[in-house]
Amino acid sequence: MIENSLMVAIGGFAGAVARYSISRMFSVYWPKGMPLATWFVNIAGSFLLGWIAASGLQDIYVLLLGTGFMGAFTTFSTFKMDSIELLRAGKAGLAVAYIASMYTVGVAAAFAGYAVGSGGL
Repeated sequence: MIENSLMVAIGGFAGAVARYSISRMFSVYWPKGMPLATWFVNIAGSFLLGWIAASGLQDIYVLLLGTGFMGAFTTFSTFKMDSIELLRAGKAGLAVAYIASMYTVGVAAAFAGYAVGSGGL
């Protein structure tokens, strides 16, 4: 049981650091507007989680990578706050595009990751 918790903690630490690093990179190279860092990590995370789900990895690695890393790397709460901030800034069209693309591209990315992980592509 402690080994499982430790794997989730290690993965969570690495996922949080990766997400923070990507967010910093995006803030330096891309201007404000659509929250691209959150969009990118959530789409990448959807693909990777689909791959992990289909890959046949041992449970301990699913805990490390799926639950730990992906759990900390992706962010549903920041996505929701970004959406609210876009609406509050009077950018309703951008908010709708952000929300719609996050869900549609995210689901497609998860399916693609699953297909790659299962050898279907």
